[in-house]
Amino acid sequence: MSASQLWRVLLIALIIGAAIVTPSSLQAQEADTLQPQTCAVTGNLRDSQGQPVAAVEVTLADRDGAALLSVESQPDGRYLLPWPADQAVPSNLELQYERPHFENATLPLSETQREDLSGCQAVAVPIVELERQITPAFWIAAVVFAIVLAFIAMGTLHNTLAALLGASILFAFSYLGPLVDEGLFIFEFERSLEFVDWNVIFLIMGMMIVIAVIERTGIFQWSALQAYKLSGGRRWLLVIILMVITGVASAFLDNVTTMLLMTPITIQIALSLGMNPLALLMPEVMASNVIGISTLVGTPTNILIGSFAEISFSDFLINLTPGVVLAMVGLVLYHEYIYRKELRGSQEESGISNVLLARLQERGQIEEPEDLRKAGIVGAGMIILFVIGEQFHLLPSVTAIMGATALMVWIRPDIDEMIESVDWTTLVFFIALFICVGGVQEVGLISFIAAWIGDLVGENLVLAMLAVTWLSAFLSTVIANIPFTAAMLPVVGFLSGNIPGADNKVLFYCLSVGSAMGGNGSLIGASANMVTAGIADRAGTPITYVYFLKKGLPALIITVALAMIWLFIRFL
Repeated sequence: MSASQLWRVLLIALIIGAAIVTPSSLQAQEADTLQPQTCAVTGNLRDSQGQPVAAVEVTLADRDGAALLSVESQPDGRYLLPWPADQAVPSNLELQYERPHFENATLPLSETQREDLSGCQAVAVPIVELERQITPAFWIAAVVFAIVLAFIAMGTLHNTLAALLGASILFAFSYLGPLVDEGLFIFEFERSLEFVDWNVIFLIMGMMIVIAVIERTGIFQWSALQAYKLSGGRRWLLVIILMVITGVASAFLDNVTTMLLMTPITIQIALSLGMNPLALLMPEVMASNVIGISTLVGTPTNILIGSFAEISFSDFLINLTPGVVLAMVGLVLYHEYIYRKELRGSQEESGISNVLLARLQERGQIEEPEDLRKAGIVGAGMIILFVIGEQFHLLPSVTAIMGATALMVWIRPDIDEMIESVDWTTLVFFIALFICVGGVQEVGLISFIAAWIGDLVGENLVLAMLAVTWLSAFLSTVIANIPFTAAMLPVVGFLSGNIPGADNKVLFYCLSVGSAMGGNGSLIGASANMVTAGIADRAGTPITYVYFLKKGLPALIITVALAMIWLFIRFL
């Protein structure tokens, strides 16, 4: 290993260590800081939705304005102000609360509380509710987020560039805006990073490396060859087999990567059969979006949901798989019907095309059988850890990183090639997107949306399930499901904590179903759709927005309705 390669590996190790160890250390420090003690004032801060408010400047001051003690509230909304035992307690002592995007508040200490503090006793202040304040920053963050979504939807800018542009504008207003008006401040850089879900980033990075190693073995091309042989050239059966292969692969690999691997070989099969490639590609990509939600790592949206709501690999598998199977049956029947003309033909009588079979056999060889065996062993171990890891607090991101590292150490591929196989563009997109969503969350837009939906559904769990699922499904046809899901997570979190019976995380499963299956409604609904369309266009088989909408919208309605039946059975 060269010096440059060694430094690169060490750098990645340092990043991983910082992301994994630092949060635990910080939590431990926070826990130590907030331990009950005498001679202290403690309390808790909440917003109007009952959610904790962090980073509030809490100050003990006299009413003449002299600040005596100051501290910031913790992520759970708690704060603790230690009072020196040898210091006299002023008779006009009060607590002052100050934070951007909230109204300032003041709470005078009562005579009894001052006496307790003088006697070196802990003073517990009742929960204080802070009111949101709509400032120019509120509208700036909202408009910037809308512009980012519009750029992504229309394809005016690359997704990553659109998200980076949004994050940059937020930072520009946060640092330069206060020179003109304090109300233009949104958040500091350090605060923005708190909205980045590093568990998601490292999970995706680790899985990308694992996929890169597996791809080298030729297993996907071999699977396509076996699918064709198994179908015997019968098109109606071939489309079912390809849907199942693509769907199962998407349950354990990212669906974008699955379609990157399956699309070229599918186009080759279709052209050799003399049929429209879209009759195979459309069912494949929709199956990828549907079956992918049965596991934590199957879709980017599930990765986001699982990390935010602490839903494990096995939880997704148990609670969603029956509904996914039901939706998949409906999807197969739907495609067999709408493509019935393309799926009938003379090929059924002539058997397997020898020309096509020769081409597939040429490409469908297992090139690295020993590497495939090792990858299978490591992959099985990763799945086991994904399933049982939550029992000892093992994060999925840690499992992915360990699996990727174990494969590279065991197989010893070119380290530069493996690191370059990571789609850094996608990772930067997620980081910038988290910051953009964090901006609208920081200024309170998400809280207002959550309150509006909460007022709409009240305490009716059935209505909440329908609202979250169908709202997610239809909005995912106009907004890419990844940014939509990221924006909806705190909203669903609020609803889950306030609607009776929703504490079993059913609304997060509704969001998973709606956002992923809703991605089938339009070309921009899911990243896998756009990847498939790009490859198909280069092969001379374009997938237009109107064509995808025409075929996808009925599929959305069928699959979401069938999955909803299971959700009602499972949770009600």
